[in-house]
Amino acid sequence: MIDILYFAWLRERIGLPKERVETSAPTVAALVEELRARSDHHALALSDLRAVRVAVDQELTDFDAPLTGAREVAFFPPMTGG
Repeated sequence: MIDILYFAWLRERIGLPKERVETSAPTVAALVEELRARSDHHALALSDLRAVRVAVDQELTDFDAPLTGAREVAFFPPMTGG
């Protein structure tokens, strides 16, 4: 089991702030494919990954990152500084 966290407009589009999923996905990209298949809301929210950032166990990473041993994956829009 892995905790999936959604922030900002991703949370709004999916309709959930968090969910726990059973997955054997080897990478974040494979997990995204599984999530897209869960619902139309997931598919829409994760349709354009250029507008999405990801962190695995609270470390910013990319979509090729492995999920071996990961406990949490967070998806969020890019942040701006100021």
